[in-house]
Amino acid sequence: MTRPRRSFYARPGSRIGDLITLLHVPYTLWHLSYVAIGASLAPEFDPMRLTGTLVAFALGLGVGAHALDELHDRPLATGLSDSTLHVLGWGGLSGGAAIAVVAAFAISPVALAWGALGVVAAAAYSLEWAPWLHTMSGFALAWGAFPTLVGYWGQTESISMAALVAAGAAAVLSMVQRSLSTHARYVRRDVAHVSVRLGDASWQRVELLQTWEWPLRLLAAAHVLLAIALLATHA
Repeated sequence: MTRPRRSFYARPGSRIGDLITLLHVPYTLWHLSYVAIGASLAPEFDPMRLTGTLVAFALGLGVGAHALDELHDRPLATGLSDSTLHVLGWGGLSGGAAIAVVAAFAISPVALAWGALGVVAAAAYSLEWAPWLHTMSGFALAWGAFPTLVGYWGQTESISMAALVAAGAAAVLSMVQRSLSTHARYVRRDVAHVSVRLGDASWQRVELLQTWEWPLRLLAAAHVLLAIALLATHA
C-alpha cells in the first residue's frame, strides 16, 4: 500500500517539489494574512511598511522556521540536505532580522524588539527549545496574535483596542487550525491503516483526511481573501 503524502500540500519527488513542500504554502499565506489584516485596521495605511513586514514574516516564518523544523526531526520527509536546511533556516531568520534593523532606522527602534521576539519565537518553536510554544495557546499566540499585532504596529507604531481584539480573533482561528491539522497529521504520518464504518458508510483514509483537510484548505483561502478585501478599503 502506498503511503500518503506527509501533508496535503506536499509535492515530493524532486528538489523543487521539496522546496515547495517546505514552504507550507497554504499555512504560510494564512499567517501572512494576519499581518495584512492587522495593517488594514490602521487609520492610515502605508503600502511600503506592509511590504516590508510581509517580507520579514515570509522569510522568518515561511522559510526560516519551516526549514529549521524540517532540520530538527524531518516531519515532511523531504530530500533536502541538512546543509541546505541550515542555510534556508538561519538565512531566512537572518533576512527577517535584517528587515527589523532597517525598520529600526526608518520607523522606530522598537522594531528591533519585535524582530528579536519574532526570531526567538520562530527558532524556539522549530527547534523545540520552549515546550510551551507547542501547546495550543503557544501556537495561537506565536502564529496568530503576534503577526496581527506586528502588522498593526508597523503602520501606527502603537497598539489599539481594535488591534488587540483582532489579535484575539487570530489566536482563536489559529487554535482551529491547530486542532484540525493535528488530527490530519496523525492519520497521515502515524497510522498505517484506517477504516471507519458509520451506519451504511465506510470511510477509508482519504475520506477521513478530507474531514480535516478540506476545512483547512477553505480557511486558508478565506483568510487570504479577507485580508485582500480589508486592504482594498484603503485603495
